Amino acid sequence: MAENEFFRLWVYLSASPLLGLTATLIAYQSAYALYRYAGNNPLLNPVAISVLFLIALLMLTDTPYTEYFEGAQFVHFLLGPATVALAVPLYKQLNKLRTLWLPLVTALLVGVAFAGLSAVGIAMALGASKATLLSLAPKSVTAPIAMGVAEKIGGLPSLTAALVVITGIVGAVIGTKVFDLMRIKDDSIRGFSLGLTSHGIGTARAFQQSEEMGAFSGLAMALSAFTTAIILPWLLSLLCIID
Repeated sequence: MAENEFFRLWVYLSASPLLGLTATLIAYQSAYALYRYAGNNPLLNPVAISVLFLIALLMLTDTPYTEYFEGAQFVHFLLGPATVALAVPLYKQLNKLRTLWLPLVTALLVGVAFAGLSAVGIAMALGASKATLLSLAPKSVTAPIAMGVAEKIGGLPSLTAALVVITGIVGAVIGTKVFDLMRIKDDSIRGFSLGLTSHGIGTARAFQQSEEMGAFSGLAMALSAFTTAIILPWLLSLLCIID
């Protein structure tokens, strides 16, 4: 009886946009439960694990990505309001922000330049094509901005999107451990650094640590996206990487 009910439910979901939404929510909740069961081990990052779950599901059921995204776009839509909502915890840190604005601005400019140019320099040394170099350059900012920048400077937006996700996951996994090794204890510094290098995925990890860390990570994510869109094409042009 239970098998028949499950089969009927699957037939219904597979014929409607709810499949993508349902699969996404179940995958993330399962990944998050695994993450908590493992004692919040960063190696079991919920975003990375849920992506693997979804890839396996789409491959096993032979479901096209476009069909899956018909339902998953509801989650995608909520990214906008969720990003705006980051202003609330940041407002609570307004007094500290006023005292740190100069170091934060300096870190922002240096971080944006180093994140883009270091990736391009390493890839160039390894013999990567020009399209790959330009796709790598904006990898440390949130996906919509990174893809737009990549397209404008001559990169491949689809490749940039994959690199953005990988960068975010790696930063979320190893970021807090790196801070511990460097004995960086201040949550504002930890959060700003994580958001600057690992955008939204890093910010989600920062909020798991503390509200202050998440607030500064969200600030860095927003500012780095804006700054990258302005100065990265200019830096690449200055270095004759783009015309």
